[in-house]
Amino acid sequence: MTSRRDFLRTSAAFVACAVLHPENLLLRKKKILILGGTGFVGPHNVRAALARGHEVTVFNRGLSGKGMFGKDVEELVGDRANDLAALKGRRWDAVIDESASRSSAPEWVEQSAGLLKDQTEQYLFVSTRSVYADTSRVPMNADAPVLTLENSPVAEGRPLPYGHAKAYAEKKAHAAMPGRVTVVRPGLIIGPGDDTDRFTYWPVRVARGGEMLAPGDGSDHVQNIDVRDLAEFQLALLESKTFGVFNAVGPQGGQAFRQFLESIQKGVEGDATFVWVDADFLVENDARPYGSELPAFQVMKGRTAGFARFDVTKEIAAGLKFRATDVTAKETLAWWRTLPAERQAQPKAGLSAEREKQLLTAWRARK
Repeated sequence: MTSRRDFLRTSAAFVACAVLHPENLLLRKKKILILGGTGFVGPHNVRAALARGHEVTVFNRGLSGKGMFGKDVEELVGDRANDLAALKGRRWDAVIDESASRSSAPEWVEQSAGLLKDQTEQYLFVSTRSVYADTSRVPMNADAPVLTLENSPVAEGRPLPYGHAKAYAEKKAHAAMPGRVTVVRPGLIIGPGDDTDRFTYWPVRVARGGEMLAPGDGSDHVQNIDVRDLAEFQLALLESKTFGVFNAVGPQGGQAFRQFLESIQKGVEGDATFVWVDADFLVENDARPYGSELPAFQVMKGRTAGFARFDVTKEIAAGLKFRATDVTAKETLAWWRTLPAERQAQPKAGLSAEREKQLLTAWRARK
């Protein structure tokens, strides 16, 4: 039998836990289906859900990452395009759709949401900031117009571009499950495990040190999202059963690119010297903002004036949190250094050393 002293001690501990972590009192274990689960974002979603005590099932083609989560995760095999048989007759509390395919995204979502509409209470679709028809508003928010074939025509016979495909996929989800859909529109997703190198280039380059080309004048803003913050935000929306459309970018209002690079420098303890090069000059020399050579950098004017100036007040209230840029940079660099030497020798984004030197030489000659 429990003594009175033990009972009081246990009760006090419970009250303390409730005061410090009131969300745990409301947390109900959920059965979550993840369509995907083995790419960059997927494993973070799975691990975050398991850490919160949820039951996870993943559905994919089984071509990569099979058994990567051990016995903790149920694995269903099929194909988003033509084989959803493994999903029939099952029930989950929530679904996370990580549909990454470009032109086929609307058809995939139409089929999966149509099948699962009576088998789940909530359908969370991972969309993208690229759905917006333009990002000229300052500040931007989820009410801004999205791409359509009317406001941004696509040549007949050509596949839907990425932004269009995601925008129409959102519409398919809402049509299949009206009132029960949650859409999350991330910006550039960064952090350990990212195979695009679009953010990774910056901490790697800063850590290398020396004279470094920095685009613009330092005042243009950047708003990214750490993959772990994205996963935790999506779980928060599922646990609170929150529906609607949300952006997943941060920090609030954006971060000046100068601060962005200085934070990275703090995280990786690099000694790079930044040489700020005019954005118009870079464009004239075919180094375009948000392109393969200048990833994560965008100019805040004209149609992109609000690209990294999102107001995420609503999202923060719904549970969106951001870890510091220096932390993400430090941990991304640590992950990068675990990769094989041949992979590190062939980054997929950013300026090569030769191209950087060429641009800096031309910039000084012009001045």
